Amino acid sequence: MTRVHDLGHARAGDKGNTSNISVTAYDAAAWDRLRRDLTAERVAEIFATIGAGPVTRYELPRLHALNFVIQNALGGGVSRSLSIDPHGKSLSALMLTIELPEETL
Repeated sequence: MTRVHDLGHARAGDKGNTSNISVTAYDAAAWDRLRRDLTAERVAEIFATIGAGPVTRYELPRLHALNFVIQNALGGGVSRSLSIDPHGKSLSALMLTIELPEETL
């Protein structure tokens, strides 16, 4: 099983109730796999467990990166939420744990 953390690293930011998480591939092969398999739909499925969505994906090919803008991911916003660190490291860690579909030959 391949997870996102096997192929790249992530960084997160926030604005209001919106999380912004980028995933940057370690190399060109990882970029191809992430671009194909780490869809906005897959991210939305995982982040739905915290009530987040919708999810928009942007591609940054020169950086070998994907940027996901995830609405309603912060419990009303960082300064309003009672959760401890519902943003930043914890949400980028969640992104890194996403399992990708098995590759077929």
